[in-house]
Amino acid sequence: MLLRFRVANHRSFRDECELSLIGSAGDDQGTARDTGLRYKDRTVTALPVVGVFGANASGKTNLLRALRDMRSAVRTSFADWAKSPGVPREPFKLDPSCAEETSLFEVDLLMGGARGRAPVRFTYGYELSDERVEAEWLHAYPGGERDVWFDREADRPDSEGGEFVFSQSGSFTGKRDVLVELTRPDALFLSTAATLNDPQLSAVHRWFLDNLWLVTPGADIADRTDWTHRLITEGRRSKEYRERLLRLLAAADLGVTGLDLNPQTREVQLRHRTTDGTDIPLDFLTEESFGTHAWFAFLGPMLSVLDSGSALLVDELDSSLHPTLAAEVVRLFQDPHSNPNGAQLIFTTHDATLLGSAVLDRPLGRDQVWITTKIKSGTTELYPLAAAHPDEGEDLERGYLRGKYGGVPRVTTGEIARELSWQEAKATA
Repeated sequence: MLLRFRVANHRSFRDECELSLIGSAGDDQGTARDTGLRYKDRTVTALPVVGVFGANASGKTNLLRALRDMRSAVRTSFADWAKSPGVPREPFKLDPSCAEETSLFEVDLLMGGARGRAPVRFTYGYELSDERVEAEWLHAYPGGERDVWFDREADRPDSEGGEFVFSQSGSFTGKRDVLVELTRPDALFLSTAATLNDPQLSAVHRWFLDNLWLVTPGADIADRTDWTHRLITEGRRSKEYRERLLRLLAAADLGVTGLDLNPQTREVQLRHRTTDGTDIPLDFLTEESFGTHAWFAFLGPMLSVLDSGSALLVDELDSSLHPTLAAEVVRLFQDPHSNPNGAQLIFTTHDATLLGSAVLDRPLGRDQVWITTKIKSGTTELYPLAAAHPDEGEDLERGYLRGKYGGVPRVTTGEIARELSWQEAKATA
């Protein structure tokens, strides 16, 4: 379970920003889940859903890409980063001094808790320059007390322990000398240890393999369609997934009444009701609507994440889903019955109806809403809606659209039309 994410000097994030999924005392939806952790005699809860709102080019997508890029770095640094010189990173480009500063990534995770064992919080992070990993750390918090499993600092003098400092408690039992020797300056220690099958660090590495799947609008729809197709055609649970998929297709009011699989090609055909009351199959590729394709492609990742209890990232949830359907996706993750394994959804959107309307009954709580805005320097700022101190019972949709909380384009009514008219008049003068 993801509790917190920090990033700095990456894409449009010049200064450090933090996204928190920790529930607050103001959880007006009551959807936050008990983590089993306690802080200052209070139960720590985690949110199953967070929505990020903001104007175009404000940095919403960059936030999800930062999470995706961290996942990619953990997965591939040992095997792939040596194939080309330097360390792949994207520092903030609008300030030339940022090229000389490090890029920061850090997550707080909650792992374990199976078979009656208490879950353990971990903090993992690193800083990168263009040439090497400048710092890397993994801290565990069994019983709430910090235990430094490892702490890496490229320029730390030998008199202070050298580049790597390990826990003195003995809780990290890996073959430290071997792992250190095989860790390149341009590779993450966590990636190296997992490649060499260290059992403890491989478990943390596994979290990154199983989480932070990014769904993007349009670009990856073919891959996601294949994902859904494999889910309903391969493996021992394929029949179960076909039944679940059909129920969700029917619930979306797409006119789907059945699902057929060609026994030879395993191609999918969805059945629809004709005017005379019979059901006929339509060719999936050529006869189904874009909306049906979009929902079908979304269901594979969503069902997989719900079953595994992992985190799904969705860029522009509203890009191909009707607002009512997008709201139902949010509710599905909020509901402990449909999401019993604690899966999480982090999405970006422009759809203000998710903030509340008489029809959709505000599926998001105030502490589940975050705002991105871009200031004059071109850097993205990220903050929770609660920081704007909306009143109890306030119409969040209206307040957001009126710019009360920020995150909307600073455009006056008719400004774009007037600008275009002025340009056309100038061209014909």
